[in-house]
Amino acid sequence: MLLIYGAYGYTGTLIVEECVRRGIRPIVAGRDPEALRDIATRYDLEMRVAALFAGRGGSDSQSGLTPPGSPPPVPHDDLRAMLAGVKVVLHCAGPFFRTSAPMVQACLETGAHYLDITGEIAVFEACRQQHPAARQRHVVILPGVGFDVVPTDCLAAQLAARLPGASLLELAFAGGGGFSRGTLKTMLLGGGGGAIRQDGRIVPVPRAWRTREIPFRDKPRRAVTIPWGDVSTAHWSTKIPDIHTYIALPAGARAAMRAFPLLKPLLAAPATRRLIERQIDARVHGPDKTTRETARMQVWGRVTHPDGRTVEDTLVTPEGYRFTAIAAVESARRMLTNPPEPGYHTPATAFGAHFVDELAAIAR
Repeated sequence: MLLIYGAYGYTGTLIVEECVRRGIRPIVAGRDPEALRDIATRYDLEMRVAALFAGRGGSDSQSGLTPPGSPPPVPHDDLRAMLAGVKVVLHCAGPFFRTSAPMVQACLETGAHYLDITGEIAVFEACRQQHPAARQRHVVILPGVGFDVVPTDCLAAQLAARLPGASLLELAFAGGGGFSRGTLKTMLLGGGGGAIRQDGRIVPVPRAWRTREIPFRDKPRRAVTIPWGDVSTAHWSTKIPDIHTYIALPAGARAAMRAFPLLKPLLAAPATRRLIERQIDARVHGPDKTTRETARMQVWGRVTHPDGRTVEDTLVTPEGYRFTAIAAVESARRMLTNPPEPGYHTPATAFGAHFVDELAAIAR
């Protein structure tokens, strides 16, 4: 039995629609009974209501983890009860730096496999730390089963297999048609600077730390480094010690990224954060159906060996949110029928480096 938590959000709704299209009838879940009732009635699905936290709110740490010295968020009793009889949870309620920890804990306690659609480094790292507990309890923890990070993770694994011993992995993407509310909240409120992996360790760098031209399949574009999830996940998938991740942006957006540190003190104020969230909720709706059906995402990757040899390749996928719905539902279907061995996984370690190619066939 599959449960989708956050089923009434922008991406959650797309995932529910993809499930129904493919003949999968999930349980829809979340904390808002009215929003849940609407989507449950529309598709004649079972609904379950539960809060994530045992107390008010939860961690609002910009690092994605609980504040130093604080206990981890405690799952609400109703959340544990909600997972009764559930084999797989697909967690879609972002920002995940706030919501992932209690759901992971509830899955470990109830024996349900955990999937989510995060792209946040801190969330991947926190999930990775649960590998021993997940193995002990025969649970799979697999975050990042959307556009974050399926295409880049699979491309990274393919490139690493073609050039054993590579020491540097570079990944980049471009395209899309806008952002959902959850994505914008994560981008604006979920962290400060950038990050790369260096000598096997994640190290902080300034936003837009490095700029380079990326030879995407359709055309070259200027891109800047961002703290994409592969800084965490690709190391697990490939064991490559140095990892840089890029996004292609116009010149104005690149300049805005570099200026972001000037706004950091303002964004740290709780009143400012609440105002930003209210504005996002009121004004942001995500790409429309036409954009989702017509836009394409460009993905590029390159590995470099210490002796100077390189191998690179490109991918083209459907628009990011459409791809996320396809990838997340297929991941959930495989978890229901033939899950990988227990423990923490990335998409490539769970389903193989060519999982993205199989998804392209589904999209067609």
